[in-house]
Amino acid sequence: MRDYWVGIVAIFNKESLEALRQKVDLVDLLSSYMELKKTGSSYKGLCPFHDEKSSSFIVQKGDSHYHCFGCGAHGDAIQFLMTHQKMSFSSAVETLAEKFHVPLEKIEGEEKKGPNKALLKSALDQATRFYQFHLLHTEEGHAALSYLYSRGIDLEFIRLFGVGLSPEKPGNFRQLMYSKGIRDEIMLESGLLSINKNGQVREFFNDRIMFPIHDQIGDVIGFSGRKYKEETFGGKYVNTSETALFKKSRVLFGLHHCRKRIAKERKAIIVEGQVDALRLIQAGFNLTVAGQGTAFGDGHVKELVNLGVNQVYLSLDSDNAGQEATSKIGHLFQKEGIEVLVVQIPAGSDPDLYLREQGPEAFLRLLESCNDYLTFLIKHLSRELDLNSPAAKNELVFNATKLIRDWDHPLMVHETLRKLAHMMKVPEETVGVGHDPLPNIYIKKSGSIGAISIDPDRILETDLLRWILLHGQEFPRLVDLVRANLKVEDMKVSICRKIFELYRENFENQRSCDLISLAIDLNDAEGQLVLSDLIQKKVNKEKAEEQLIETIQKLLNRNWIHKREEIKVKIQSGQCSDEEIDSLVKQFDELKRNPPQVTLRT
Repeated sequence: MRDYWVGIVAIFNKESLEALRQKVDLVDLLSSYMELKKTGSSYKGLCPFHDEKSSSFIVQKGDSHYHCFGCGAHGDAIQFLMTHQKMSFSSAVETLAEKFHVPLEKIEGEEKKGPNKALLKSALDQATRFYQFHLLHTEEGHAALSYLYSRGIDLEFIRLFGVGLSPEKPGNFRQLMYSKGIRDEIMLESGLLSINKNGQVREFFNDRIMFPIHDQIGDVIGFSGRKYKEETFGGKYVNTSETALFKKSRVLFGLHHCRKRIAKERKAIIVEGQVDALRLIQAGFNLTVAGQGTAFGDGHVKELVNLGVNQVYLSLDSDNAGQEATSKIGHLFQKEGIEVLVVQIPAGSDPDLYLREQGPEAFLRLLESCNDYLTFLIKHLSRELDLNSPAAKNELVFNATKLIRDWDHPLMVHETLRKLAHMMKVPEETVGVGHDPLPNIYIKKSGSIGAISIDPDRILETDLLRWILLHGQEFPRLVDLVRANLKVEDMKVSICRKIFELYRENFENQRSCDLISLAIDLNDAEGQLVLSDLIQKKVNKEKAEEQLIETIQKLLNRNWIHKREEIKVKIQSGQCSDEEIDSLVKQFDELKRNPPQVTLRT
């Protein structure tokens, strides 16, 4: 999910980014995600971007870039976070700012300036400490501990995941927060307090076991409170309300524990409850995430899509509600072209209970014996049907076909419909295979901004920028090719021209061309958006020169055609003299005889 939107914009100001560039310690940052060993004036490690047995990933002390001599990966701190941790540009900047204690300021657009996120996180961190202390060191907490112990949750689990307890009676929590200098306004903004219908401020969580919810770098952004007494008011789980930090529709519980492995292996396990997720993570299945409550939606799916996930295991409860949720969540993933496998939890069990009773090896065997989503779907849709009845079979095939045709990827729809026909022993034509043409490339539309207009010039020019910005230092030949063939005026899209001009100027004056430096020089919301977009598209570096030459040729052809069309318009305008028309015709013929060719010598 990107942090930019059309209409309302907020960008980091130039001074903030400059301060951040000065403070970033690349070795310190990379050491949080991989093991680096000092060798003379450099640091070496196993490259996180490809499998290797000997270290070829190197950072020179004091340098702002890393380089892998094995796969050619090259970049700065922001590029590492965007590539390795699948962050957006703004998330990467905010992550670096938090790590290196650099206050960020934004140039605000129409949007009202929000609360200081650092203060909100500080309040939530203090709350986490208070809740855990209350669980471990009070008489009320001992009763909750007895409940947790009965569920097989031990002290190691509690300390590892920061589990706590909110007091039954209000008062002590707020007093503690006051003593730390945290006032009601901050607690309201962070979701720790709320205002009831009578206008009174109250503590949001009471008498619940507290599970902290973290962002992608591990900071607490909210809580999920589970009741452990039947008499406690409210549902089984109560989550923090929407805040500047916590967006329920986008936050996946447990993701910060699993993000690195999920991104590397491109697969994830989805469970319903927080305890299910944490239990599996503790047992070594650190690919596991849960939604916030029962509403696992499109936003959660997109978070995993952005991490490159192409396969998910759905391990939800075996009851009717769990199976219904499996059907809906599986549909969301299949719609995005992600393979769905359904874990068959025995009746009356859930992942937490099964793991406690049977152990990790047994759960691993469940993963290995999963059903594919279509097999599950047919079983689920036919649970109350007698398939010996032609009418019932017709109903099942109709309902399954309707769901499958709602998916967004034509090939997946086609192949799944063929499989459905085979499983149900009906002709492929019955489910529409080969009848109506499947749609072409599916282009999403956003309800908030209407249909997306695709600008081919922008796509072409950002492709060019992607090669030189992200791989120019790695492959200097790419920059040489661009300089030999293109001028600033060859770029037609204003923001792309601006970035191209900055890059060339910095390169020719031997100044830094990294993403932070360019963002500082741009000082522009649209520019930061383009920089963020550049890194989202995967490219084949092995064909870098070939593909760049192709892009340059397309740009030259485009501009050649534009020049010819401009001359045509002038000739047909009726405003030129005979002499001017003769001159324009000669120019047109000269252009036509000499189509552009990429200069390969640099």
